[in-house]
Order: sequence, then structure tokens, then C-alpha cells
Amino acid sequence: MSSASNMTNGTPTEQSNGRRASIEAGTLPIPAITREHAGENPEHPNTIEVPATRSSVSEAASLMHHLSISPSQRNRRGSRNSLGASLPIPKIRNKRPGMPPVQASFELLSKQAQELAKETVKDAKNMAFAFDIDGVLVHGDRLIPEAKQALDILNGDNELGIKIPYIFLTNGSGKLEPARCKQLSEILGSPVDPKQFIQSHTPMSALAEYYNTVLVVGGEGFMCRDIAEAYGFKDVIVPNDIVAWNEAIAPYRIMGPWERYSARPRDFTKVNIEAILVFSDSRDYGTDYQIMMDLLRSKNGRMGTIAEDPVSERIPVYFSQGDLLCPTEFPYGPRMSQGTFRLGFEAMYKAITGVELERTIYGKPERATYTYADEVLSNWMEEIHAENVLPENVYMVGDNPQSDICGGNMYGWNTCLVKTGVHRGDENDKENPASMGVFENVLEAVRFCIKRELGKKFGLEWDAEKIMGKEGVNLDGAELSDLEKVKSQQSGKDCAIEIV
Repeated sequence: MSSASNMTNGTPTEQSNGRRASIEAGTLPIPAITREHAGENPEHPNTIEVPATRSSVSEAASLMHHLSISPSQRNRRGSRNSLGASLPIPKIRNKRPGMPPVQASFELLSKQAQELAKETVKDAKNMAFAFDIDGVLVHGDRLIPEAKQALDILNGDNELGIKIPYIFLTNGSGKLEPARCKQLSEILGSPVDPKQFIQSHTPMSALAEYYNTVLVVGGEGFMCRDIAEAYGFKDVIVPNDIVAWNEAIAPYRIMGPWERYSARPRDFTKVNIEAILVFSDSRDYGTDYQIMMDLLRSKNGRMGTIAEDPVSERIPVYFSQGDLLCPTEFPYGPRMSQGTFRLGFEAMYKAITGVELERTIYGKPERATYTYADEVLSNWMEEIHAENVLPENVYMVGDNPQSDICGGNMYGWNTCLVKTGVHRGDENDKENPASMGVFENVLEAVRFCIKRELGKKFGLEWDAEKIMGKEGVNLDGAELSDLEKVKSQQSGKDCAIEIV
């Protein structure tokens, strides 16, 4: 993978030549393209089509020994799989906030403090954080201890009581955003709003404007069907539906009573499946591989058929992210993730067909995910500060150099690498070095970045008594409760953010 230090900001011709040289060298092409290049398709007004930053061609060939089947010499067509090498993401329509809520005593105090430090407030609003979750804030369902204090600081436990904007940008998947936010809020002890949360398949909701009947792969039970239907897909099929229709399709799979009851079988020889969407990690590699292979070799996605031309008649396949490894509660190293499932399938597809698989990958480090993060950040700024602007100084805090750090560097963000997840050791990653360096944990990273933007003397703790002692502070008749209650309000324990 190309390192951030090799990026350029040259002319389009120079960028094109750089991409061509990168492809010829067998490395991942990472163009230095700006946000303005994201395009709008008049046929799909609710989406933005973002140019893909990685090749749509399978990576399996470079990782495999030569196979007995010779690769096809057919001239490769323009990719249908990637919609012309673009990744659609949804637009976020900002809504102006209504009447301001009744302010608690903490909010009144912090407002007065901010009036006395306008330049610092301006700098605080011009910075933001994007946090990976697994390996940075949590390990599975277990909180990384320093995460709570780091988020408290950003939620207002600082000398001005100001909220510093942050979003969550994870390659995790498998649940609807509100459900995942509710779960995460309980683990972190801090409110997480779906409006500030992006998981790997969140931008894939835009694909509902392009496809009606889709096969959705991965996740626990039928959760990913529910996700796809909530995103607006009209006809969602999961592998168990196909197995329930004809169990011989997966000879080593035994369906349980609940799986059979929950399935939606029909005659799939009469159904054209338009695309395959891998939303989350597979729970049954063998069955999922078999059904995906059958569909990709079929005539336009109809089970029981064999395409005359396996390339031109192949349906598109999308993966929500490409991470090979994911940190979990397992103490002896990260576990395999969706990226390994994809690589295995790419190798299998080429071994059987002799043709490289074209596919599209969302998630970090793909540029489309970061473009969508801009949309979310702007919307979140309006939510907390009533200002629909994008902070200039964004800090990506992650544990995976090949996704978090690579993507942040590519997009022009500042990057911080922590040692609590995939990355271990004190040295920066050589191929994708974090621009801000390596940190023990997320709290250390947040402290460093805030001091960098707001000055070393900026206090990272709210002191109500100190603020009340300043001349000119006026609560306009509001009663101040004890300091502990004030701090609990600002840290989110009494915060009136509703998780739906």
C-alpha cells in the first residue's frame, strides 16, 4: 500500500500519471484528489458519486501461486461493478435547529466563559476528531478505560465548557446505527448520537437508489436484512432464504428450526438478483461463498443459470470494508475480518473461472467514506453549535495504519496512531505513518491535539467555582447546583440527547 508520504498535490495530468505508474508497479493507487471532485448524478439527486481510490480488480492474484487455469485474455471491460469506478454515498440534508432548549446552569456558565475567550472558542470550533471505535475506545463490549475521560473533555469537561466536535468512523458493521449507538452509549458512559456515527455500511444506503433486488451477506441472524430494508432497499434476500428454497445448494449446512421459520424462500430461478452487498463479517463462509459464486457465474443474477460471458453478465458485488484484522476481546491478537473473507473469495473465483473478480470496497481507507464523514461533521457542527461549517483541523484517531491512518493521510486529515488495538509497539508505521505520531491511548492523543490547537495552557477540566469567580459572569437568576451535578450534566449523564 502506498504511504502518505508519497502523495502529491500536482495537476490532474500528474495525478493521472502517478496513478498509472502505481498500478503498473502493482501497488494501490491513491490519487491526491480534492473534495470538489465528488460528482452529483442528476438521475440520483440524493447521492454523491465519489471516485474510487483503489483498484476494482481483485487483489488475490498477487497473493497466490499460479493456478492451473490460465487467466482470461479478454480485454477487460469498464467496470459495471463499481458504477464507473465510483462509490455512491448519501447526501445529508441539514435542518436548521429550532428554538434553543432551556439552558442548564452549566450551559449558562460555559456560555459566559466563552464570551470572555472568543479567539479560543473560534479555534476550538475549527478542530474536530474522528474516532475509530474497536481498538481505540473499546475492545468488543469492554471499555478502554481512558476513552471515557477523552470523550468527557470533548463533551465540555474543559476550561471553557465548550463542546469540541467529534464523530465516530468505524469499519464495524452488522447493526442499525441507532441500535449500535445505544449499545456504545452504555459502554462509554457518554451519549452517542446516530447523527455523529458512521459504520462501514452506512454510506452504502445510497445504493438503494440503484438496485431493487439485492443479496445481503454477513451479520448475525437476519440483522443485515433489517438494515438494508431500513436503508430503503425494496427486495432484500439473505443466503438463508436461498438455502431454505433448496437445501442442496449448501450440502454441508444444516438449518435450525428458527432459521427455517425466519427464512423467506421462493423460486429463485425466477428472480433476478441485481447486486451482492456484503454488509458484515460472514458467519458461514462455506454457504456464503457457494451462493455468491453461483450468482456471479449466473446469467444476470438468476439462480440455476450459467452465463455465456461470465464477465459482461456478472452482477456487481460490494464489500462494506476491507480490513484484514479486527481487535476483539481475544487476548492473543486481532481476529480475521471481512477483508480476509473477500481475499479468499477472490482467489476462489479466479481458480474456478480463470477471471479476475471486479468488486467495489467501501469503508476506510476509501475516499468515499471520508467524503461522507465531511457531510456528517458539517451536520454535527450545526447540531451542537448551530454553524453549518466544516472544521479545518480534523484529527483521525485510529489503531490500524492500513485503514484509519492511510485513509486519514490520503484525505488530508491529521492522524494519530494508538497502541491499544491492531498496532503494537512504540514505532510509527513505516508505510502509513501517523502524522501526529504514536500514542499510548486515545486520551493521550486527544490531550496532545487539543494542546496543539488551543495552547499548552488550555485547561482540560471544567472548574465552575473558578468561572463563577470571574468578574462579569451573570447567570441571569439561574441557580447553580453543586459542582458535582454541574460536571455530571456536562459529561452527558443528564444530557437530553435521545437515542432513537
